[in-house]
Amino acid sequence: MRILIAGLGAIGRRHARNLRALRGTGVELHAWRQRGDRAVITNGGARDPTRDVHAELHITPHASLDVALATRPDVAFVCTPTAQHLEVAQRAAEAGCHLFLEKPVAASMRGVERLRETVAARGLVAMVGCQWRFHPLVAQLRDTLARDLLGPVWDVEIDYAEYLPDWHQWEDYRESYAARRALGGGVTLTQIHDYDLAYHLFGPARECRASGGHLSALEIDVEDTVDAQLRCDGVVVRVRQSFAQRPPRRTVTVRGERGDAALDLLAATLRFTPALAPDASLADYERNRMFLDEVAHFLASIERGKQPAVPLEEGIAVLRIALTVKQSLEAGLGWTRVEGFAS
Repeated sequence: MRILIAGLGAIGRRHARNLRALRGTGVELHAWRQRGDRAVITNGGARDPTRDVHAELHITPHASLDVALATRPDVAFVCTPTAQHLEVAQRAAEAGCHLFLEKPVAASMRGVERLRETVAARGLVAMVGCQWRFHPLVAQLRDTLARDLLGPVWDVEIDYAEYLPDWHQWEDYRESYAARRALGGGVTLTQIHDYDLAYHLFGPARECRASGGHLSALEIDVEDTVDAQLRCDGVVVRVRQSFAQRPPRRTVTVRGERGDAALDLLAATLRFTPALAPDASLADYERNRMFLDEVAHFLASIERGKQPAVPLEEGIAVLRIALTVKQSLEAGLGWTRVEGFAS
């Protein structure tokens, strides 16, 4: 199998490393690169300039996307800045590549329908990179909700916080894609995981409203703070996001008539009050396990010709939610209907 990784930044290098771990020499790795940094970035997020990622992972680099696609890859991993996702994915799909598309699908809805049509017409497998769906405690919480152990749910909070300068400490945060409007940055799209978790656990959002904006002293031209509410199936989900807080956190709190569930994804714990289900703690869980599992699932989906767990259609639905949040945030609107929601 020949695989092209379009964009060899932190996430592209992670996927390259995981592809080698999963398939060894059974895959031929190529990369389209826009930058020349060849340092290895470890699973723990450390940059090691004494090691060469091309040599270590046997990657053939290409300075041109045309040349890279001319190698006729079977699969393309789209790992460029958000604003470039759609153009690269469209060109790769037209070249017949199955797609692993890093979240979010795009920075806007322009061209999304064309990509969907190309993927369908060519019978391609297209999966969106939402690795938190592969966390075992997210799966356990979803099963708990499906079994109605908490009773009718009346309140949900999804809370994410991080200090952007701490994110990739080897780079100037002001130059990162997350910090720049032109690259599709901002906490809403960069951390679209929070809206994907809401969709995965509680279904599509009919309407959204949000407040926040660029509220910190960070030198960025995008929003760093969002307080959003999503009207999902029978419950309002509150999503709070920040690029300007320490310590980091990512939690999901669900309150029902019979009890509460508290999921801490950074600590890898799931607690129930009262004890409606067994508590869970995965103290030794390695974060990279999610990335390994999602890529293994994607490759298996291609080989079996089956729909992946995070199909393009769901990635597009979640993008609509995030873009509606941004619209509400920027325009100061009240409840805003999510475009394309089927009532």
